[in-house]
Amino acid sequence: MRIGIDFDNTIACYDGVFHAAALNRGLIPASLGADKNAVRDYLNGSGRKDAFTELQGYVYGARMDLVSPYPGVQDFIAAARGAGHELFVVSHKTRRPMLGPAYDMHDSAREFLRARGFVGPDVIPDASVFFEETKDQKLARAGALDVDVFIDDLPEILAHPAFPPGARALLFDPIGQFKDGRFEVHSSWRSIHHALLG
Repeated sequence: MRIGIDFDNTIACYDGVFHAAALNRGLIPASLGADKNAVRDYLNGSGRKDAFTELQGYVYGARMDLVSPYPGVQDFIAAARGAGHELFVVSHKTRRPMLGPAYDMHDSAREFLRARGFVGPDVIPDASVFFEETKDQKLARAGALDVDVFIDDLPEILAHPAFPPGARALLFDPIGQFKDGRFEVHSSWRSIHHALLG
């Protein structure tokens, strides 16, 4: 199989990261909920929408050291490679933040993958990692790679008309927020592992 995997919120888990970064910068009270949406809503609600936009650039560009892989994703990748499957990371994110310092967020994501052992000759080759600027470019890349399976946390990617025809679409939904039944939904990498590798 040729398996495409999204990066943000599929490999990289940001649970608590935006809260920690915002707290470190003095943007929020410590009592605020730890999820990203709570931070966003607090800053937007207090008239500091730009502060949240800049915080995103700071996390994705300078603080990927705070981010962890989702449990089980490294085991899945090792097992898939060991079984002879080809793996690709195909994700979309702008290269530079819209506000704040001009971090290279593509390089930061690549460094995250290298530092945590996702990229290498026995796992995912560096040449098989793609960060595209837009969703359309991401979908075009997945199509050009002729993936058999694509794993993503965004339903709009899997339901897009440009999604590779014939590819098996797996929705990674660890918090159980999607209930519409259009997709093969998995709440953990262990579940994905079982579904694809047995």
